[in-house]
Amino acid sequence: MKTNKTSIPVALTIAGSDSGGGAGIQTDLRTFAFHCVHGTSAITCITAQNTLGVFRVDAMPSEAVIAQIRAVVEDIGVQAAKTGMLLNQEIILAVAQEVRTLQINNLVVDPVMVSRTGAQLIDDDAIQTLRHELIPQAAIITPNRYEAQILSGLEIVSLEDMQNAAQIIHKNLGTKAVLVKGGGMSGGLKGVDVWFDGERLEILRTKQVETKNTHGTGCTLSAAITANLALGKDLWTAVQEAKEYVTTALTYSLDIGKGQGPVGHFFPLLEK
Repeated sequence: MKTNKTSIPVALTIAGSDSGGGAGIQTDLRTFAFHCVHGTSAITCITAQNTLGVFRVDAMPSEAVIAQIRAVVEDIGVQAAKTGMLLNQEIILAVAQEVRTLQINNLVVDPVMVSRTGAQLIDDDAIQTLRHELIPQAAIITPNRYEAQILSGLEIVSLEDMQNAAQIIHKNLGTKAVLVKGGGMSGGLKGVDVWFDGERLEILRTKQVETKNTHGTGCTLSAAITANLALGKDLWTAVQEAKEYVTTALTYSLDIGKGQGPVGHFFPLLEK
């Protein structure tokens, strides 16, 4: 009896769980599925949250995070991986060591340190560990405005500031490429991103989508980049196509709950 066996690229997300399904692991797996990539996960923390906010966060033991990563990589293997909320210094260090030991390539680091509104999410020690242990192993990092300020030491209020920050981060932190996101910028810069890979300094613009339902856009973008890398696309193409995907998902954002809803990851189904 013959069995049909389909070979499919595999991506790994190392991030937190969002009970409301708008960000984190849940969003990453939906994004992987949209791109026809098999999604695997290592959960770093469990949050109780919905469209109105986050009400509780429980960290996973670092040993549990390590065990999840090894279980996936040593059996299934991954073509690309991403990190999201790592929560504390111990988990960040453990993840960095596993990435190095297991030689995980095509690593996308979404340095979840500060929210889009400017609230710091992890402590200073954790930020330093992220900066020195994990980011240098990344193919690309995707900081928002406030995270880019911390990593570059610059105040970011203009497009020129974003460009300078991207170049400083690239020079100082060792990552192959930097994408400074403009979702937290105002006016005409809202949603404008800046790319730098040591040679090319590019500005990525797409149409602005007016919606309050933008929860999970950062996770979605980094997950889409990861999926595209798993599919074998080059880094610049992966970023361009990921940004287009996020823009379309924003167009079909979900007006659910009483607060800020998520983007519509499965928009082809919504069209039906």
